[in-house]
Formats: sequence, structure tokens, C-alpha cells
Amino acid sequence: MKARVYVSLKPTVLDPQGKTICSALVGLGHKSIADVRQGKFFDITLTPESGPNEVRKEIEQIAHDVLANPVIEEYRVEILD
Repeated sequence: MKARVYVSLKPTVLDPQGKTICSALVGLGHKSIADVRQGKFFDITLTPESGPNEVRKEIEQIAHDVLANPVIEEYRVEILD
């Protein structure tokens, strides 16, 4: 079983890396780009012993406690298979 956790800055938090990427894209001629927000994702492989409900609960806990800073970041969990 695999899970993917997406982590990104909350919309109210400034994203200087996203702004730099946006400026670079516009500078390269991509004039339709209005804004870029950057983020990261984690692919996590799990042992098959746990059921989907237990896996989701555990991954949500890991995302909240370890992978994201809930003060400035938000996260989304996907169970892939």
C-alpha cells in the first residue's frame, strides 16, 4: 500500500520561492503565468497488514506531526493503492 502526502504553504503565507519561479517563467516568455505556489510531496510505502482506515489515520497523524508545520502549511493525504 502507498500513500502520498502533499504539503504546501497556506494561501495567507508569503511564498518567495513561488514568486521567484513566477518571475522566471514570465521572463522566459510565458506571459500567461499569473502566480506560482510551490510545495512538496512525500511518497510513503506501507506494510500490507493495516486496513485502509488505519493507514489513513496513521498517515494523517504523521503529516500533521512530522511532515507539515500546521501553523504555516496545509497538507493533503492520498491513499494510492
